Amino acid sequence: MDLEIETQIRECETRLYTAMSASDVSELDVLMADDLLFAGPTGELATKAMDLDLHRTGGTQFHEFVPKDLELRVWSEDFVLASAQIFLSGTYLGNAFAGDYRYMRVWRRGKSGWQIAGGSVTAIV
Repeated sequence: MDLEIETQIRECETRLYTAMSASDVSELDVLMADDLLFAGPTGELATKAMDLDLHRTGGTQFHEFVPKDLELRVWSEDFVLASAQIFLSGTYLGNAFAGDYRYMRVWRRGKSGWQIAGGSVTAIV
């Protein structure tokens, strides 16, 4: 069971990376739960609507997106913790950034399938 769930989450993470890289708002909308709460690199909290808007308007743009590591912890058949290390470069609200980042995501299985319910991103220094 855990292996099957891990495989599903790895597929969701791959879909997420592709959607984030391309600012594919439709796919991001499917992968994020409506009640998403996410802490950004400066500690600010964002909702699903805020994140989608940043991708829709170009406020978040990725130029390089290189996944390096993904660790999963299956908490139950409906909850998984994912920890991903990713090299990113791009712009956020007009400010350039580049470096390794650690994403922590809580994936929750619901009526719409697996979706991100919460998470955070931190620069690795």
